[in-house]
Amino acid sequence: MEKITAFYLHECPYCANAKKAIGELIEENPAYKDIPLTWYEETENPDIVAGHVYEYVPNFFVGDKKVYEAHPGESYGETKFYIKKVFDDLLK
Repeated sequence: MEKITAFYLHECPYCANAKKAIGELIEENPAYKDIPLTWYEETENPDIVAGHVYEYVPNFFVGDKKVYEAHPGESYGETKFYIKKVFDDLLK
């Protein structure tokens, strides 16, 4: 299964929403727990961030392909919806 590389910032409310949504999604579908996902704090991992093009956090990459990026004003429901779509696509 492909691995998700995720970038976040410590004080980012959208990042907190994403992590909360992932917890809920795993409760709803335990198969999501098997998806390899590694979080990197953007300012602490510049070497890993290099080469990934994005504007907002959180965001998810599978390989070099961006598969999710939060946007300003994104609701919790939207965040959960988009992350579920990424997870479902990886489980296909």
